Amino acid sequence: MKNSITIYSFCLFFIGLISLTSVQAQESKLKNATEKYENLNYVNAQKIYLEVAEKGYASEEVFTKLANSYYFNAQYNQAVKWYDSLFNLNANPDNPLVYLRFSQALKATGKLAKASEYYDAFAQKSGNEANMMSAQDYEALIQENSGRYDIAAIEKIYDDNSISFGYFKLENTLYYASTNDSKSLLNTRSAWDGLSFLSLYAVELDSLNQAIAKPDALKGNLNSKFHESSPVFTSDQNTMYFTRSNTTTKNRKQDQKLKIYRSERIKDTWQEAEELSINSDYFSTAHPALSPDGTLLFFASDRPGGFGESDIYRSVINADGSLEAAVNLGSEINTSGKETFPFVSNENELYFSSDGHFGLGGLDVFYVKIKDDGYGNLLNIGAPVNSNADDFAFGIDKRTGRGFISSNRSTQEGEFVYDNIYTFLETSPIIDVYFAQLAGLVTDKQTGLPIEGALVVLTDADQKVYKQTQTDEDGNYIIETNKFQQYYVNVSSEKYDTDEVLSKPNLELQQIDFELQSNEVALVPGTDLAKVLNIPIIYFDFDKSDIRQDAAVELEKVLAVLNQYPNLKLEIRSHTDSRGNDVYNMALSQRRATSTLDYLVENGITEARLKANGMGETNLINTCSNGVSCSEADHQKNRRSEFIVIE
Repeated sequence: MKNSITIYSFCLFFIGLISLTSVQAQESKLKNATEKYENLNYVNAQKIYLEVAEKGYASEEVFTKLANSYYFNAQYNQAVKWYDSLFNLNANPDNPLVYLRFSQALKATGKLAKASEYYDAFAQKSGNEANMMSAQDYEALIQENSGRYDIAAIEKIYDDNSISFGYFKLENTLYYASTNDSKSLLNTRSAWDGLSFLSLYAVELDSLNQAIAKPDALKGNLNSKFHESSPVFTSDQNTMYFTRSNTTTKNRKQDQKLKIYRSERIKDTWQEAEELSINSDYFSTAHPALSPDGTLLFFASDRPGGFGESDIYRSVINADGSLEAAVNLGSEINTSGKETFPFVSNENELYFSSDGHFGLGGLDVFYVKIKDDGYGNLLNIGAPVNSNADDFAFGIDKRTGRGFISSNRSTQEGEFVYDNIYTFLETSPIIDVYFAQLAGLVTDKQTGLPIEGALVVLTDADQKVYKQTQTDEDGNYIIETNKFQQYYVNVSSEKYDTDEVLSKPNLELQQIDFELQSNEVALVPGTDLAKVLNIPIIYFDFDKSDIRQDAAVELEKVLAVLNQYPNLKLEIRSHTDSRGNDVYNMALSQRRATSTLDYLVENGITEARLKANGMGETNLINTCSNGVSCSEADHQKNRRSEFIVIE
C-alpha cells in the first residue's frame, strides 16, 4: 500500500542502521492501524500510530491520522499536539478538513486566536473564503444567542466513571443510554474503552427535570450484548426507534457499524426489535428522531453519497410502517465534517450537532426552522448549552422551554471526562441573526405601471439559485435573505428585457426597484419610441442644434424601426428646460427637431413620413418652471426628445 511504501522509504533514508525486520514490523502496524482507522475504531489505531510516531517515524499520513484519532475521541490537548506536528512537517496540507479540525481542537483548549487563524485558513483552502465570514464574525453572532439557557447536571445520574447521553422525555420519564455497570442487565464490558456496553435506561424526573428516583434499565427484549442508545418514541408511546451496534456482519470484530431498530410495546413489554430497511452492513445509520406528526424519520449516517463524515438524512414512514428511501438534507445542513444527533421539536424545528459548521469547539448544537419550501437560516444556539467540548443529543419541549443536552464538558482545562446528561431551561427564544429582507417594486419603464407576475431570482456568486418569487398584483416583491450575503437579483417578465443588479451585504432591509424595458410594444398612434427604445435625451452642444456623435447612436435606433416598418410615420418633438428666454427656447427646440429630421432623411427616410415640432419649455414634466430653483438633474429631465407614432 502507498502509505507503507512511503514510511519504508523514509525509514531507510534517515535511519540506515535499522533492520529490514523492524521496518516491516512498522509497516504491519501501520497497515493494521489504517484498517482500524478506516473502520472508525480510532482508539486502538491511536495507540499504534502513537507508538510509530514516538519512535521518530514522521510523515503527513501518520501525524494526520494520529491527530484525527485524538480529535474524534475529544482528547483535544493531544489532538493539538499532533496537528501541530503535522503543520510543522508540512505547513500547507492539501486536505481542508485538517485545518478545520485543528481550529476546533485549538478552540476546545482555549487557544482562540490561533483557532481563528486556522479557521480562516480552512475557508481559504476550501475555496469558500469569499462566501464565508471570518472566525471573528461568527463568534460575534454566536454571542448574540448565548446566555439564553439555565443549565445544570442531573445529579442522580451524573457519573464521572460512566458514559450517559440521551434526550427523549415522555411525560415525567427520561429515556437515555448509559454504560452504568450497576444497572446494566448484562454487565458486559466493551473492548473499545473498557466500559460496559451502552444500554437503555429510564429515570423519573420532577418538574425541573431533576431525577427523583434511581434509573432502571428498560425491561423487555431491548438491551443486548451490543450497544443500544438514542431511543425515541411515537406519540402513542407504543413504538420505539433506537440505535444498536451491527450484529449481522460476518466479521463483527473487524467492521462494527450502527443500525436503527424498531420495537413495539405489547402489554407494557417491549418486543424483539426489528431492523429497519434503511440500514446496511456497509455503513452506519444511527440516532433516530421523529417529526411531530410521526411521518418522517430523521437520522445520521455515513452512507456513500453524503457531504462529509456523517450527514443528516430523513425517510418517510408510510402508514404500514415501511420506510421510503433515505434523502440527504443537503448542503444547507450537512458539511464536509460530521453532522449527527438530529432532534425535531414540536414546533417543527431541527436541532443537530456538528463540527463542520463554526462553533465553540468540538460538536456544537445548531438550529434551523423546517419550512414548506426548505429551511430557514442555520443558527448556533450559543453558550452555555454549547461549550468548548462535545455537545450533542439535544432535545427540548418548546411548550415548557425545558430540555436536555449531553456533553463531555469539564470544569478544569485539559481534564478528560465522559459524556453526561444536563438539563436546561430556555429563558428566551433564539434570534435569527442572519435574517434580512430584500424588497422592491417592478414597473413598466414606459408606462410606470406595476408588472404583476415578474420573476425575481436571487443567485449567489456561483450562480446557484438561493431563492425566487414573483411580484404581486401591485408589482411588489419581498424575499427573506441572509444578512451577510451578497446576491445577484435578476428580474424577468414576458415581453420585457431582463434586468439584474447586485445587492449589498450587511443590510437588514434593502429596497431594490426595477423599471423593466418593454421589448414588444404595439406601434399604435401616440406611442413614444424614445421610451420604447430607451432614448432618454438627444444631446446637443450648448446653444447648438448639430447632431453629435452620441446623439447619432440613439437616432440609429429610430432609423432601424423606420426601415423595418416602411409605412410608419413619426412626429419628432424636441423639448428644452425653462432656463433662458421662452421665445428663444422655442426657436432652439425647433432647430433641434429639424436637425434630427434632417439626419433621418439623409439616411434614407422619406421626409413625408416625418414631422418636426419644437416644443420649447411648454411641456415640462416636473415643477422646474421659470424662477424655480432646481438641480441640474431635474432640469435635464425636461431636455428630452420624443418620437411619437402618428400612424
